[in-house]
Amino acid sequence: MSEVLNWLLMAMIVALLIPIYEACQDEDIWQKMLAFASISTKTSMMILVVSVLRGDWMIGVVGVLILSLGNASLMLLAHLMRRMNKL
Repeated sequence: MSEVLNWLLMAMIVALLIPIYEACQDEDIWQKMLAFASISTKTSMMILVVSVLRGDWMIGVVGVLILSLGNASLMLLAHLMRRMNKL
């Protein structure tokens, strides 16, 4: 069972590397922000998986906070950047 969980975490880390590569390749700011939102979501999901496997709900609370507040702040930044470009 432990090997299956190790493979699952390795697959999640590989999936996390895809948007990091995309963010480094692209010059468009909106594509970079989408890639960072994807990174934030995947990282928080990894934290939630680890917290469930360890049975530590304090880590799970941190994962939920990152999931909810991290994407909200990124969307607020995107909105501010859009409004600044209109000026």
